[in-house]
Amino acid sequence: MAAAGVVSGKIIYEQEGVYIHSSSGKTNDQDSLISGILRVLEKDAEVIVDWRPLDDALDSSSILYAGKDSSSVVEWTQAPKERAHRGPEHVNSYEAEWDMVNTVSFKKKPHTNGDTASHRNGKSKWSFLFSLTDLKSIKQSKEGMGWSYLVFCLKDDVVLPALHFHQGDSKLLIDSLEKYVVLCESPQDKRILLVNCQNKSLSQSFENLLDEPAYGLIQKIKKDPYTATMVGFSKVTNYIFDSLRGNDPSTHQRPPSEMADFLSDAIPGLKINQQEEPGFEVITRIDLGERPVVQRREPVSLEEWTKNIDSEGRILNVDNMKQMIFRGGLSHALRKQAWKFLLGYFPWDSTKEERTQLQKQKTDEYFRMKLQWKSVSEEQEKRNSRLRDYRSLIEKDVNRTDRTNKFYEGQDNPGLILLHDILMTYCMYDFDLGYVQGMSDLLSPLLYVMENEVDAFWCFASYMDQMHQNFEEQMQGMKTQLIQLSTLLRLLDSGFCSYLESQDSGYLYFCFRWLLIRFKREFSFLDILRLWEVMWTELPCKNFHLLLCCAILESEKQQIMEKHYGFNEILKHINELSMKIDVEDVLCKAEAISLQMVKCKELPQAVCEILGLQDSEVATPDSDTGEDEHVGMTSCPTPAFQSDSLPVLAASGARDDNPTQISVSPNVSRLTPA
Repeated sequence: MAAAGVVSGKIIYEQEGVYIHSSSGKTNDQDSLISGILRVLEKDAEVIVDWRPLDDALDSSSILYAGKDSSSVVEWTQAPKERAHRGPEHVNSYEAEWDMVNTVSFKKKPHTNGDTASHRNGKSKWSFLFSLTDLKSIKQSKEGMGWSYLVFCLKDDVVLPALHFHQGDSKLLIDSLEKYVVLCESPQDKRILLVNCQNKSLSQSFENLLDEPAYGLIQKIKKDPYTATMVGFSKVTNYIFDSLRGNDPSTHQRPPSEMADFLSDAIPGLKINQQEEPGFEVITRIDLGERPVVQRREPVSLEEWTKNIDSEGRILNVDNMKQMIFRGGLSHALRKQAWKFLLGYFPWDSTKEERTQLQKQKTDEYFRMKLQWKSVSEEQEKRNSRLRDYRSLIEKDVNRTDRTNKFYEGQDNPGLILLHDILMTYCMYDFDLGYVQGMSDLLSPLLYVMENEVDAFWCFASYMDQMHQNFEEQMQGMKTQLIQLSTLLRLLDSGFCSYLESQDSGYLYFCFRWLLIRFKREFSFLDILRLWEVMWTELPCKNFHLLLCCAILESEKQQIMEKHYGFNEILKHINELSMKIDVEDVLCKAEAISLQMVKCKELPQAVCEILGLQDSEVATPDSDTGEDEHVGMTSCPTPAFQSDSLPVLAASGARDDNPTQISVSPNVSRLTPA
């Protein structure tokens, strides 16, 4: 062990009796079994796997690096420049080992004609260590074949000597490594564990991230933005940046620019500054005109809903009903009915009888799918790694469901059991997508409102039809939304965009969680019910949720810029907005932004496409007169959505004294969930 006061690396895993069989089959070779110590150590932003013979365990001079020749013969040679200039107190310390981490490398030795690799001295030649970032795969031994062993393969295809565990199972080591990297079985060979397997990394539960060190968080953000952004950015910023900057007050300014680089690289292909890319429209500064004042109305009452249903149960004047829902939401007593229409489970023009028949059909279909996974035996599930992984992730996520609502209180609460069953059944419904982190957030409000397993499932399936791209492996949906959000924000406030870019925040990565699960973790449980039903009306334009993002960011602009927030502070500030945002205020601002853009006669074509505004007239440049200032500007018509005839609530929440046309009965109370 290192001398007291010198050890700075934290030992995560340590196992004696881990052998290298250097001369397998040659019993007369004294080096055929080399006993050693295997350690996993953590310090700052590095995790190191280190094996060395017992007699070298305290000698840093035996740290070696691997070389590889063209014939794939691995040679273990002394790391250069590390033997000299070391004091005795340095030799016997882990500090010395950490000093050498950056010098350890893997390089090729000159190829010789048939010569075997030569080693200089006994057991020390087998010592090795490597950073976990260099690990490509781990090959495991077959079960029941004597001592278990592991073979590490590095990213440059260097294969390290097999490590045989004579005094215990290798599973504890695998469990330790999985705190820092994601491992999954190779499709070609189940004995091989691949590092950072994409499918599994997208689905990995974020529960363990809350407790893991900075290194793991950095790697997970870089490799798995889904999981990392769900953790809570305050955890990320406080943990990562404090550990990277250390305790030196002089470094407690903006984090290094490379931290922004790894975040912007986390979504490959994302180009936030797309205006500079070929084929993208350059958005210049445009006068959008005065922003209108928007007010909101009371929630749609049961009486209003009933008045808009004919004798056969059809909804009358659907467009007007959607407008009322958009402007005020729904009273809670209506949600169980109305959400089925808003999500597309029930057709708007269906009769009551048709809906009854549809529910019977969907009930049969649901329970057939549920029976599929319920009838899978434990033995069958062991052979189906995907189903096994889906179940494991679902169980972890369900146990972390928001318990602020009484519907989900208690570990054995029926609501939690239904959540689990519905998500497992969805894996049967869409086995290719399966279960991905975040889906439980989308389901829990639906199940709360429906209070019925079957209806909740089909509403969830309909919602996932809208949200599917957010959870796909290539993240194309998330890439597109972040680019579109940047385009809208730049049009609204190019100065703010420039400021964010100057603070390495122009990629808007801090909005990732908002978009991924539609603000589920930014608003209270009751507010998210209101927000979602408003968005489901698909009014007043396409991608209204992006305007909600703009409204929130616009509200925070002054504090961010006046206080000169840097990268870390912006990330932390946005995260801490969770549960502090006024849903009615944000809805008013977002609608006002949409009306402001619609009234603008010269919107960029890209913006019209994002908001779904049809072209009515596209100005073209006049090469003779030089009047080209309107290149790419499109005159967009006012959408069919009108709001002049609805009773309203001001953004402050005050009721308009002169509501027109449709009134709300004073005898109908606003019902809210318990």
